[in-house]
Amino acid sequence: MSAYTAGSAKKRAGIVQLIKKSNLNSVVIDVKDSTGKVFFESNVPLAKDIGSEHANIAPDLPKFLQELKKNNIYAIARIAVFEDPYLAERAPSISLKTKDGKIWRDKKGLAWVDPSSPVVWKYVADIGRSALLLGFDELNFDYIRFPTDGNIENISYPVFQEKTEKKNEIIAEFFYFINKSFKNYPAYISVDLFGITLWRSDGINIGQRYQDAAEYVDYISPMVYPSHYPDGFEGYANPADFPYEIVFKSLEKSRTFMKNKHAKMRPWLQDFDLGAVYDKEKVQAQIKAAKDSGSSGYMFWNASNRYTEDAF
Repeated sequence: MSAYTAGSAKKRAGIVQLIKKSNLNSVVIDVKDSTGKVFFESNVPLAKDIGSEHANIAPDLPKFLQELKKNNIYAIARIAVFEDPYLAERAPSISLKTKDGKIWRDKKGLAWVDPSSPVVWKYVADIGRSALLLGFDELNFDYIRFPTDGNIENISYPVFQEKTEKKNEIIAEFFYFINKSFKNYPAYISVDLFGITLWRSDGINIGQRYQDAAEYVDYISPMVYPSHYPDGFEGYANPADFPYEIVFKSLEKSRTFMKNKHAKMRPWLQDFDLGAVYDKEKVQAQIKAAKDSGSSGYMFWNASNRYTEDAF
């Protein structure tokens, strides 16, 4: 649920009703998205300084959280981490730059902050603590990686030194930092990773390896959207047409390694039309794949927050 949906009484009521009449039991709400906006009064000094708070978008979020608790609905706060145009543009000393000193932007035109900056780490941890005080049950961290698109070769890092510190090590240190930051808080911690990280262990040049998070978070949420795998992947001409196979095989990849680890797998699944029409059958096929692979639940995403109700 985006903050915009959470701020609309009509839209959020529809999702609450879906949860109440189905076997769903949770909702993920953006409290800081990839634009860098923070959607509640966080009382975090840096957020105040850069003007990133936009509580007016979901002004009665605290009241909505109370409603969720009354309905026994588990509330997860999603926090985008390193893709943060708001912070990057207002704190240029920690933003990614081009070789000629301008603010670097990805293909969407969005700016990033340096993933190895202690300032950024503290900022998102502070926002997380404030979200827990607001009433959330869990913190879900997303965009925990180095950039994947745009002119990567033209990036100049203000803090990170490519030759001396590897991207994998930086992201692994961030997982440890998050664990340490919330060790004494009565809340669960989850992290979103690319689905392809289940198939590779090299960090795919962005620093993401599920192995590095396994002892430091409660849930690892790989985005195993079938439509996001390349044509021909594992012999499937169009992976989006094979939701069960792609989700099951992806999650199976980690089962042996994860057996005795602290974290549990709880994947992001697809409820949007990309590569194929995702109807009731395709949505349910993914649920079955998640269950068959031993996952600890699942989460669904649709950018417009419109979900296939009869699938649940």
